[in-house]
Amino acid sequence: MSDTVQAPLAAPAPSAAPRVSRMAEALVGSEILRIAAEIRALSTSGRAVCDLTVGDFNPRQFPIPAALSKALAEAVERGETNYPPSSGMPELRQAVRTFYAAELGLDYPTESLLIAGGSRPLIYGVYRTLCDPGDGVVYPVPSWNNNHYVHLTGAQGLPIVCTPADRFLPTAAQVLPLLGRARLLCLNSPLNPSGTALAPSVLQGICEAVLAENERRQQRGERPLYVLYDQVYWMLRFDHAPHVTPPGLVPELLPYTILVDGISKAFAATGLRVGWAAGPADIISRMSAVLGHVGAWAPRPEQVATAALLSQPQVVHEYSRSFCDGLRRRLVLLHEGLQALRADGQPVDSIEPMGAIYLAAQFHPFGRQTPAGQVLRTNEEVRKFVLEAAGVALVPFQAFGSTRDDGWFRLSVGAVSEEQIREALPRLGQALRSLR
Repeated sequence: MSDTVQAPLAAPAPSAAPRVSRMAEALVGSEILRIAAEIRALSTSGRAVCDLTVGDFNPRQFPIPAALSKALAEAVERGETNYPPSSGMPELRQAVRTFYAAELGLDYPTESLLIAGGSRPLIYGVYRTLCDPGDGVVYPVPSWNNNHYVHLTGAQGLPIVCTPADRFLPTAAQVLPLLGRARLLCLNSPLNPSGTALAPSVLQGICEAVLAENERRQQRGERPLYVLYDQVYWMLRFDHAPHVTPPGLVPELLPYTILVDGISKAFAATGLRVGWAAGPADIISRMSAVLGHVGAWAPRPEQVATAALLSQPQVVHEYSRSFCDGLRRRLVLLHEGLQALRADGQPVDSIEPMGAIYLAAQFHPFGRQTPAGQVLRTNEEVRKFVLEAAGVALVPFQAFGSTRDDGWFRLSVGAVSEEQIREALPRLGQALRSLR
């Protein structure tokens, strides 16, 4: 007779006591994953769907660099399959150092660089390393996942509601009143979900305000304010959108800034999971300890291959030019298509894209009636109508912390072809014209 204990097939009957932590019980799941399930169901039925929801890349549209693929296969063949150092492979940390010095004019010592399994755990690592429960975190709305990281760490969110007039980016005037209550200021440029980038003059003003706040805190013997600068999309920007960094603009901010970056977006390598953070050595050391306890390092072969890629600047530049051109064509096609519908009197608008893989678009047929008799009143109702009537899948800004039903959505082009966009725009126009 076996003494093996089998796990129950179903949860026991509900009781008054919760079975999980308060944090887990209150954690909100991904809105984007929920929408993805609807899209799969519609696609399975044979409907043509232009899926503009995923912040990912279809490898058939955007393959990773051939040099990266080759180096990855060679690393596995050589047996680079054991654990990497918890802070990252030395050759990759050195390659990132050289890359940043050449491309961004930033010279970080290797002890100020930390490698992890993508940029996501590094962002969490910054929160977990710097923020105690109740500490204030300033972040723009909409933005990716800051509201969830605030919840995960027990911090106090200090959101800045940004507007289309400012391209959904925070201004120095909005940031300044909140800095005295904050431990962390989170910025992302180019921004997910809007595809817009902070102007150098705006970022300069924000950086100067942070520096002044820290000078006051130093005099009072208080903990400093830090800047988390998520620049994972910085290589995916267009000619009219120069990229700047806080320490590049204000060198005195170097001890208070943590940059987060990686290969997932710049090289369409979302599944290879290699990211890095650059910041003060003492903060990076503590982040390494935090992430080491949860095994968040990047796989060794991917690290070795990334180091080989970054050490070939000509290959990187050639790939980046072609990649950005493909993204720009798709984003411009969408933007111009929506502007043509707007000129035709349809209730749509969009903001000119500056980078990343996203277009911020507004669909505001509120108060109008569908052919089925439904009056559209919320973003969710508009989203479902556009999906069902036009086969166009969008993500509302509510997935990025917004609470407004104002018709703003994220459109992502990493997984669609130009032809799919061209085919979708007439369907979208027909659906909008059917409203009364």
